[in-house]
Amino acid sequence: MNDLSYIFSYLKPYRKDLAAAVGMVFVECVFEMLIPLLMTGIVDVGVPNHDLSYLLLQGGKMALCAVLALVTGLMYARYAARAANGFGAELRLAEYRRLQGFDFSNLDHFSTPSLVTRMTTDVTVMQNAINAGLRPLVRSPVMLFMGVGMSFVLNPDLALVFLVTAPLLAAALAVIVHKVGPLYNRQQQAVDHVNGRVQEDLTAIRAIKAFVRGEYESAQFDAVNDELAAASTDTFRYAVLNLPAFQTIMYTTVVCIMWFGGRLILVGSMSVGELTAFLSYVLQVMNSVMMFSNVFLLLTRSLASARRIREVLEERPDLDSSAQPLTEVPDGQVDFEDVSFKYARSAQKDALSHVTLHIPAGATVGVIGGTGSAKTTLVQLIPRLYDATEGVVRVGGQDVRRYDLKVLRDAVGIVLQKNLLFSGTIRDNLRWGNPDADDETLWKACRQACADEFLERMPDGLDTDLGQGGVNVSGGQKQRLCIARTLLKHPKVLIFDDSTSAVDTATEAKIRRALAELTDMTKIIIAQRITSVMDADLIVILDDGKVHAVGNHETLLANDPIYREIYDSQMKGGSADGKAV
Repeated sequence: MNDLSYIFSYLKPYRKDLAAAVGMVFVECVFEMLIPLLMTGIVDVGVPNHDLSYLLLQGGKMALCAVLALVTGLMYARYAARAANGFGAELRLAEYRRLQGFDFSNLDHFSTPSLVTRMTTDVTVMQNAINAGLRPLVRSPVMLFMGVGMSFVLNPDLALVFLVTAPLLAAALAVIVHKVGPLYNRQQQAVDHVNGRVQEDLTAIRAIKAFVRGEYESAQFDAVNDELAAASTDTFRYAVLNLPAFQTIMYTTVVCIMWFGGRLILVGSMSVGELTAFLSYVLQVMNSVMMFSNVFLLLTRSLASARRIREVLEERPDLDSSAQPLTEVPDGQVDFEDVSFKYARSAQKDALSHVTLHIPAGATVGVIGGTGSAKTTLVQLIPRLYDATEGVVRVGGQDVRRYDLKVLRDAVGIVLQKNLLFSGTIRDNLRWGNPDADDETLWKACRQACADEFLERMPDGLDTDLGQGGVNVSGGQKQRLCIARTLLKHPKVLIFDDSTSAVDTATEAKIRRALAELTDMTKIIIAQRITSVMDADLIVILDDGKVHAVGNHETLLANDPIYREIYDSQMKGGSADGKAV
């Protein structure tokens, strides 16, 4: 229940609407409880005496109570909808803001489908708990206590039947909630799996078509879909027992009341009108208890969603700015001092092991190595996407942990290995690097990245719509736009993480020449092609997370067998500018 209390604290901005909704339910209950009392007079006075005026008067009062109950019910719906929808919006906003503050290590704790489910399905469950649960949650205890109270007023002896039925109802509810609670959590996890499969299939739809794997993927989806169906079936198999169990007890109670009430009428201890009113109160009490049981089931499901949402909201970023952070990065000098790193503290082996490097400001450094040699891991430590497990990483001569995170990351530009563009125009995407850039500045960056070659052929130029994820441009065009976007940041350190792999060698050579003119930036280039790094001031060869060799092209070609082997394998039949030899 602590999870529910924590999540419902986000209702505070809408507490006035919530209080108004609760008040409307209470008033509605009062009007509905008056109707059986008025009906008692009709049965005991109006009908036996054939008093038409009395019947019309009492009937008018009953109609007025019904209309007022309807009006208050409609007002409740308005206030409850405002509170529920506002509550859902607050939860989604809080989760999204927390998500934006996550570090890479935090994102490793949650899968993408799980985060999507927690921000959509789980929030909707909590929203429905207000929309569908508030009315019975308030109405049930009010109707219960008022109904039981009025029943004791009418006939205390007959009202003792509640002392027998109440424990039976409570026992049935406890058994059902105990069985259903864990099943709701399993159901939400099954929703995660379905979302994950759908997301993966849509992302890889071209590969699925290319490899004709549609039937295989359909079978994979059938598996997770069947898992969700089985989880939902198991859950509702027990949840639906709620209605028949309560109806059985309720109608048994009615039969008993009719039996004992009839005997009381025969001996003159009770009137027909009182028994009619008593039965109305009994039905209201039983219905209120049944509604209360439904609320318990709803809260049981909400508890599973609340726990999942709270896990996101209470996740704290592993990285944070220091208490008195530095607010300026003086230059692009980068130093690794005996740095080791592993992604999980429990990992047996370091991803990086005892790396020591000195990169002067303004230098161009190439990083090469085999797949899995931790090239990307190395550069991710520079903008503090992760913190080194051991050793110190310095930028501008200062430990990266001393900088304000925003300042540090603004000073380091990364063109990622997986190029990502966002929905919108090319102009919108480029301005991620500099929101205030004018067209002249944008075109300059595009020329440096050789993106102007294809942009000038597009009818709308910078206003061309890229589609979701940049589907309207090729892989090489996407890489060049990402390079232009990063250049617009004017960072002190510019990192290319294999960012020209989809670009032809002639275009890559043009990009390298443009980058060589940016002498105020430190450039770190991760590449598979040796032509991408052979002109660098310094080349670092990584092997299994360790620095194998450091030097320039000539030194490594003369002294390092690994570098020489890579050079010989790649340079046969081609030259650095992409022309045949």
